[in-house]
Amino acid sequence: MACLKDKKLFLLDMDGTLYLDETLFPGVLEFLELIRVRGGRYLFLTNNSSRNVEDYLKKMERLGILARAEDFITSLDATIALLQKEYVPKRIYALGTRSMQSQLLAAGFELGEEPTADIDLLLVGFDRELNYKKLEDACRLLGRDIPYLATNPDWVCPTDFGYVPDCGSICEMLEHATGRRPRFIGKPEPDMVRLALKRTGFTPEQCLLIGDRLYTDIACGLKAGVETAFVLSGEGKEEDIERMGIRPDRIFADIQALLRRMEEEIASDESK
Repeated sequence: MACLKDKKLFLLDMDGTLYLDETLFPGVLEFLELIRVRGGRYLFLTNNSSRNVEDYLKKMERLGILARAEDFITSLDATIALLQKEYVPKRIYALGTRSMQSQLLAAGFELGEEPTADIDLLLVGFDRELNYKKLEDACRLLGRDIPYLATNPDWVCPTDFGYVPDCGSICEMLEHATGRRPRFIGKPEPDMVRLALKRTGFTPEQCLLIGDRLYTDIACGLKAGVETAFVLSGEGKEEDIERMGIRPDRIFADIQALLRRMEEEIASDESK
């Protein structure tokens, strides 16, 4: 493994890694500042499809984090790229938030609000506006032979009081009801990492992916061939490593612990 101090591109999960809801974890601002000072780049990778980039920018501003629109890659970004490349849907039923739907419309897709015969693709995302009608509509559509995609497989989304069901949990309900399972797009699939490398020009060897979930964040990094750092500040626990068989390259209690290790490497290098 390369030293942390030699990494140039840091791909950061957000929920559970940098913050929980409106609570920023200690050391995050100092860590991001160190990356900038040393000429590196950080990008925020999130499976959360319920918000658009403007929402994230507002949140980052509230938390004091320096960020631009081009610093974000979401599972919906990867989904839109895949739809444009591999599917030509005439009309999509998007089970997701109004924000998710507005991004699909902005990308040129036509959406339907009812499970009518002209719907030819079902897309499910993390939906904080979920109601029973949407679930019923999805089940009606899944009774037909149409493509079924989902933005991400996360079971839960962390909050300051615990966890709430995420996109993967919604899809579990639909699978129990219909027997159909979607094609998942976001982490752990490697698409977002590959997009980040293409966007920045860095090599896989220069990259470190940091996240709090083994089955999405860390698995994504492993599939993409980049080094990974597992932080224990969110959903994942150290004992999950053996149970899931997903082995990160590094383990830290949180971002602050990672920052301290990086600072130690820099100080040791400067003292030589």
